Amino acid sequence: MAMVSAQPAPRNAASRTPASWQDFLLLLKPRVMSLVVFTGLTGLVAADRPIHPVLGAVAILCIAIGAGASGALNMWYDADIDAKMRRTRARPVAAGRVQGPDALTLGVVLSLFSVMVMGMAINWLAAGLLAFTILFYAVVYTVWLKRWTAQNIVIGGLAGALPPVIGWAAADGATPLNAWLLCAIIFMWTPSHFWALSLYTSEDYQRAGVPMMPVVAGAASTRKQIWLYSLAFIPFAIAPAFTGLGGLAYLAVSATGAAVYLLLAFRLWRSRAGEAADPGNADPNDSDPRNDDGLYDVRAGARDARNLFAFSILYLTLLFATLLVEHLLGLPALELL
Repeated sequence: MAMVSAQPAPRNAASRTPASWQDFLLLLKPRVMSLVVFTGLTGLVAADRPIHPVLGAVAILCIAIGAGASGALNMWYDADIDAKMRRTRARPVAAGRVQGPDALTLGVVLSLFSVMVMGMAINWLAAGLLAFTILFYAVVYTVWLKRWTAQNIVIGGLAGALPPVIGWAAADGATPLNAWLLCAIIFMWTPSHFWALSLYTSEDYQRAGVPMMPVVAGAASTRKQIWLYSLAFIPFAIAPAFTGLGGLAYLAVSATGAAVYLLLAFRLWRSRAGEAADPGNADPNDSDPRNDDGLYDVRAGARDARNLFAFSILYLTLLFATLLVEHLLGLPALELL
């Protein structure tokens, strides 16, 4: 797919300003890292195996560093397309504040450090899973899937789904079915979550030549697939209440949230979100309809997509937070099966 050069490339060396420590922090994608740390911690606690607090902290730190390393490698490789997208053009490498080789070096060093510390301090199963996760995100997703297939998010979602398995392996030295159920919840959640976002940022992906689903298949097809993936996701979200992983609180939260999730997904399916013809998506007097970071500030025609995107984050957070609290408090599981 041809790359569009409407947006300026990263600034040259003559206009580049020195990078600050905040720029290097942004390379690690701290917002994404926070979700990875949270789900990894939930996996570690849900394993219900005694682990020294210091070792537990080391395991979570390694997961966080590994996630940050993946982010740095992603920004290094994607600097060209990031510079063409409104949502990402202010990232440190794309904007020219951090040089590509510096981002690459940081990503490689942090990757090696996190994996080796995890292996030597915790166990090599967790270290191997961490190494696989970094490689999958940085190479399989970033280098291959993102630029070549509309299924990039579906397949690439595995990288974001593995942290709870890593956390579980760190505590237990094994990865039983319930560990992989946590992985499956995130994996099945990712398409509806990210495609909802892509419906109202599709012009970014089209400008950068990224084959995101709305660009390749159109908005109507994407909305239908979001609905179908939402239907497939909900059984996984509720399943921990039936496998001995979640308790009564989890059943209540997952079932209530599922009803809201499906309602929002259905409303999005029946909407016109993402349609170029939608008068809510176009304004002849507005040449810059969204702020650079306006993920939630959208036009009327895109609100159904925005609402599902926002609630999907809340729902996933509530699912893992409920599991985390139940296991920290030692509340009984239901084991309905």
